[in-house]
This record gives sequence, C-alpha cells and structure tokens, in this order.
Amino acid sequence: MAFSTKIDDNIRLFNEKLDVETNFDVVYRVLTIGGRKSCLYFVDGFTKDDVLLKLLQVWEGVKPEDMPEDVHEFSKQHIPYGEIGLLDTEEAVIVQLLTGISCFFIDGYDKCLTVDCRTYPARGVQEPEKDKVMRGSRDGFVETLIFNTSLIRRRIRDPKLTMEILNAGESSHTDIAVCYMKGRVDEQMLSMIKERIRSVQVDALTMNQESLAECLYPKKWYNPFPKFKFSERPDTAAASILEGSVVILVDNSPAAMILPSSVFDIIEEADDYYFPPVTGTYLRLSRMTTSILALVMTPTWLLLMQNPNILPPWLQFIKLSEEPYVPLIAQLLMLEFAIDGLRLAAINTPSMLTTPLSVIAGIVLGEYAVSSGWFSSETMLYMAFVTIATYSQASFELGYALKFMRVIILILTAIFDLWGYIAGMIFAACAVVFNKTLAGKSYIYPLIPFSFSELKKRFLRGRLPHKNR
Repeated sequence: MAFSTKIDDNIRLFNEKLDVETNFDVVYRVLTIGGRKSCLYFVDGFTKDDVLLKLLQVWEGVKPEDMPEDVHEFSKQHIPYGEIGLLDTEEAVIVQLLTGISCFFIDGYDKCLTVDCRTYPARGVQEPEKDKVMRGSRDGFVETLIFNTSLIRRRIRDPKLTMEILNAGESSHTDIAVCYMKGRVDEQMLSMIKERIRSVQVDALTMNQESLAECLYPKKWYNPFPKFKFSERPDTAAASILEGSVVILVDNSPAAMILPSSVFDIIEEADDYYFPPVTGTYLRLSRMTTSILALVMTPTWLLLMQNPNILPPWLQFIKLSEEPYVPLIAQLLMLEFAIDGLRLAAINTPSMLTTPLSVIAGIVLGEYAVSSGWFSSETMLYMAFVTIATYSQASFELGYALKFMRVIILILTAIFDLWGYIAGMIFAACAVVFNKTLAGKSYIYPLIPFSFSELKKRFLRGRLPHKNR
C-alpha cells in the first residue's frame, strides 16, 4: 500500500507512530527540495553526519523544473549515493528507520526514499580472548553484522559466496546473515535452516545466537553436548564455508554459528592448520586425549580408591597419603562447584584486582584447604589437572558437557561402585552417540556411520588441498 502524496499526512502519521516529541534521538527535519516540502527522519547516533550533510547540499541545488514526476527518476537523478531504496509500507519504514537508515518523504511522491548512511558504535577487530592462536591472523568478529560479513568476504573472493539477510523477533527485528557457498552447501539443509529462521516466533533474540539456537533446535534440550560450533574467528568461519558448512551471523553478537557440527568439528581449532601437518596432528591428538582425561580421570581415581585391592604394584603411589576426614566424593563435588565459583568470581572481578585475588584464592584453596583437613592433597592435584584440561579446547559448551557427565559418573561410582562407574560411562557414551546434528546426521561421524578415509582426516592433519596449475 502506497503512502499519501500529501506530505503533511505522512508527517502527521510518522510523528505519531515514532512519538518524536518524546524520543529525543528520533530526529525529523522539514526542508524544501526543488520547491516541494519534504521531511527527513533519522536516528541520532546511527547516521554518518558528513554523508547526510553532502546530500542536503545536493538537494539545496535542485530547482523546481528539475523535479521529475516519478519517484524512481528522482532517486536516480538527485541522490548521489550507492545504497538507496524505496519503501511503500508503514511497518517497513519504521523497521528500517530504527535500524539506522535515513528515510525521507517528498510532497507529491507516494513512496518513502531511504539512504543507508548508517554507522554503529563498534570496537576494534582484535583477537578474541577465548579463541586465540599461537600463529595466524589476529582479527576477530565484533558486534556489528556488516563488519563481520566483510571479514569473511575479505577471505573468500568468489561470487559463489552468498550472504542472505533474514530477521527474527517481533520487537527486536534482529538481522541474521546466512552465509554459504553455492555448489558446496547441502541445499536441503540450507532450505530447512532458512525456513526455521523465518518461522521463529519470539519477541526478541535477547541472547543473540543462543536464543536463535534454541529456536532452531528445540528438541533434546536435556542433552548438554553442543549441537552447534561457535567461533569468533573469521578464518575459522571462512574455512567452514569453503568446506560446505552454513555460517549464521547474528547482529549484536561477535560469534559465528557453524552448522552442521559434529563433536569432531567442535574439537577442531585453527591452530591445527596454522602449523605443519605433523605439529597440527600432535596438537589435535593431544587436545582430544586431554578432553577424554578430563572426563574420566577423577571418576577412575575415585573407583580405585574405593577398591584399593585392585591396584597393581606400579600404581600404589596414587593411594591417599593420609586418611581423609571428608569423604572423597564430597571433596570432589565441592571442588567441582568451587572451581565454577572461582571462574564466575574472576569474570566479575575488576581487572586490576584479578591477579592479587587469584593468588589469594590459590593460596587459601590450596595450602590452607589441605592443612585444615577439608581436602586431601591428591584430590586437589587431580582436580587441578581436570580444571586445566577443561581449558585445552575453546568450546565452553563442550567443556560444561564433559563436566556434567563427569559429575554424573562420580555420583554413580560413589553409590554403586564398579557397576555405577560402568553405568556412568555408558550413559556418557550414549549422550554423545545418540546426539544428532541440526541436519539430523550422526554426531560422531565418521565413527557412525564408519568411514576410514574421513576418520583419518579427523585424527590426522593432512596437507591442505590445492590445485595443480
């Protein structure tokens, strides 16, 4: 439905809808273009002032005889800018305006002209804190969507790279970019992802990607193993796109959602490819081994302490040096929760106090906790290893999934001894095996279904693919 050709009707309508008298940052300016009354709307802080100033200077020089009858001709002749558009619905104008696009009406035209000269407050593209590499590029995604897409475009200069824009949220109208390579992506999965995004019924994506992820994959929420891989690195996202994956970027979020993702995809890191094949293979295998040890070390030690008679002579040194005052299971569970408490405290501690408080916490929980009798030195040692091992891979979601499985195995081992240990291991294995990717495929492919060639690629970092020229 087109707007009225009378400018006063349009001004009255949008002044009321936007409540310009109350909202100080919604600015409107009435001016004259080619002898016709016009009105420009924009949000203060979202507009490049220098671009808008140059456009106003151009419009001041437009004479009445230069004004065409068709609004399309006006946009071609008198708007010397690249990103312009025409809108004819009230809802579209309001959404575009509130995203930062400047909108203006001219008397006699029944459409709204838009100029995308917006700018957003943004930080620098510095390396992500959690997703660092020893060698490689040091840039990272930021909270501005257009910056993130340009970081990927910089790495893939191919017309087959496609970035579709969608939005979700009744109130937020959050922009979502779906990035993929034509000819390499699974078209059926891509159609399913876009359809699910379009059908999302939420008021706002308040938690950005996590809100979208829960809408895209509402089933099996009780399984803690992640269904998506998140990365703040543009090189990781670009490599995934070239491999046929779909990357979803959400405005206001500095992370890319990569799907479909198996457990092997989530364990992979950029450092595996920034070093030669032998070194990359070593890093990958050490990360996998460390993750497995983080899951099974404390439950296995607890089982052996409950059954010291099964310890072989060469493992006698792992026995407790002193009889504990607090049961081992209680010590392990308290430390599991205490470590998370320290992690939360470190996040919320001012940066200038982080180091001294960490030293104090280490002394108190280390030396005094052992000497007071609350914890055994062996328990502190094994939990310290588990804590360090958790940080060997970048995925927070996978780290917490392993933690939840470890706690379940500990409790079952303490209650049912060997049979509880076996049951806990089976439960953890089933949680991984029966998990599914967003595309409905196996979470542990290429183990199930088995593919030796693909399995070799997952464990061994081979040479990068290249073409003979």
